[in-house]
Amino acid sequence: MGKNAIAAFLTSLILVGGCAGDKDDNEDKVDKLFSDYSGSGMPGAAVLVVRDGRPVLTRVYGLADVDKQIAVTADTNFRLASLTKQFTAMCVLMLVDRGKLSLEQKITDVFADFPEYGRGISIRNLLQHTSGLIDYEDFVPEDSPVQVSDRGVLDIMRQQSTVYFEPGTQYRYSNSGYAVLAMMVEAVSGQSFAGFLHDNIFEPLGMNATVARQDGISTVSNRAYGYTVGDSGVSGSDQSPWSAVLGDGGIYSSLNDLFKWDQALYTERLIPAALFEQALTPNLENYGFGWRIDDFNGYRRMYHDGSSSGFRNFIQRFPELRLTVIALTNRRDPEVDPLAEAVARLYLDSGSGT
Repeated sequence: MGKNAIAAFLTSLILVGGCAGDKDDNEDKVDKLFSDYSGSGMPGAAVLVVRDGRPVLTRVYGLADVDKQIAVTADTNFRLASLTKQFTAMCVLMLVDRGKLSLEQKITDVFADFPEYGRGISIRNLLQHTSGLIDYEDFVPEDSPVQVSDRGVLDIMRQQSTVYFEPGTQYRYSNSGYAVLAMMVEAVSGQSFAGFLHDNIFEPLGMNATVARQDGISTVSNRAYGYTVGDSGVSGSDQSPWSAVLGDGGIYSSLNDLFKWDQALYTERLIPAALFEQALTPNLENYGFGWRIDDFNGYRRMYHDGSSSGFRNFIQRFPELRLTVIALTNRRDPEVDPLAEAVARLYLDSGSGT
């Protein structure tokens, strides 16, 4: 469903009575929004709405594994792509809270052998995408037969001698920066990045099926595979040469586990509230630490999208309302952001989720 169709559909909802407060009615509306994902033999989607600490809507569509005809469920683990960045940022903040890192430390404070230009790039710059680091994707083309890792990204950065701009002066979204952050977590903690995530976030929160996937090391249970849907049908589009980088996009998770993550963010189970608030302080282009922050329909929103070779995802949280909308999909197109925002409007406009 295109953006114009979504707008027309939402207008029709208003005209027919605006009864979005009825849960069953919302289910029908969400089903219509995601109708492209429910066709026979199609890769699918999973949608969750949480209000006041409980799921008020869970809808699943299509197939997690087209070849094996395995349906999407609330336990299906999708590659989160850049939704991973909020977890990477949390790892860094946990180490800041423990006195192992500081936001003003420079890359060279952690990696003494890093080139001179790293003396001007702080951890804060990396978190906020104001580092100016060169994009690693430019050195690993989409048709590369070998996948790059976080350590490989760090090595690529070590081979550079300059940045796009003076750190802190501009915003440029940087997957390189989040790969470097993952390697900082490893260097300071003495654990693998995947291990740190498991021991400090996933296991304590009971996110038992969530994993930072490493080929040949970890297994993703109930895994969704990525696909492209075109005029000639459905084709596999699960991995790219960049898919092995963990810090910028390598976590797999499900609606049920992300519900636990969402609820933990209202507490101090991971870090103190004052420190987390720094993550939600917008800098250039309204980016904080692993989250974008804006006003949506009159409410403060923290959100992020995530896109990789065969996945499109979106999470948005409205902390004042204790409202969260998550949409995960395992197909390259369309973008899921406008669909997730349409779902959010149903609940924002109704003022209730039940």
